[in-house]
Amino acid sequence: MKITFYGHHTLLLEIKETKVLIDPFISGNPLTKDKLNIEDFKVDFILLTHAHQDHTLDAEAIAKNSDATIVSNYEIAMHYQEKGIEVHPMNHGGNWEFDFGKVKYVNAIHTSSFPDGSYGGQPGGFVIEGEHKNIYIAGDTALTMDMKLIPLSTKLDLAILPIGDNFTMGIDDAILASDFVECDKVLGVHYDTFGYIEIDHDEAKRKFFAKDKDLMLLDIGQSIEL
Repeated sequence: MKITFYGHHTLLLEIKETKVLIDPFISGNPLTKDKLNIEDFKVDFILLTHAHQDHTLDAEAIAKNSDATIVSNYEIAMHYQEKGIEVHPMNHGGNWEFDFGKVKYVNAIHTSSFPDGSYGGQPGGFVIEGEHKNIYIAGDTALTMDMKLIPLSTKLDLAILPIGDNFTMGIDDAILASDFVECDKVLGVHYDTFGYIEIDHDEAKRKFFAKDKDLMLLDIGQSIEL
């Protein structure tokens, strides 16, 4: 499994030759809009954690350009189905076996509405099992005890957690989250995009290291392989 970071909460997963894009926010991200072109993204699936613009902005354009299937909660899926896009609706606690692996839609504590204020269902995260590797994509969330349910059924190889604070967990709560999900290897997301969520990279890494954990902060376009 190869994971590439494209800023904010946008990730590209390459699993079994299938390309899965998470929360595409590229053309409106000040850190990526002059570096990346959404027309270059050809993917098979787009997974959306919730409806906020900084997670869905480029979903429609990339889905139509790629003939991709959007996977999200029921309300978000129906929103895109009305636009003529192939969708797969899910809801909390549900699993589905896709050709690239198993996906479970899990709880998150946040809000979820489209830019026009319309209802975007309840926010969530994803547990993805593929190529004998298991990852947890928390989405935008506060620290929640529901995270303790994840290791009861899935042994994680990587936890992808928001760390920017203000709108989501910050560093200290993300460390606790890694305890809750029993995974000491963490990829940080949802930081530095704008002023409210700028972080001190060195301090963040020091705090994780002090708890015997590995925090990865990738450059835009940088990849890791599990």
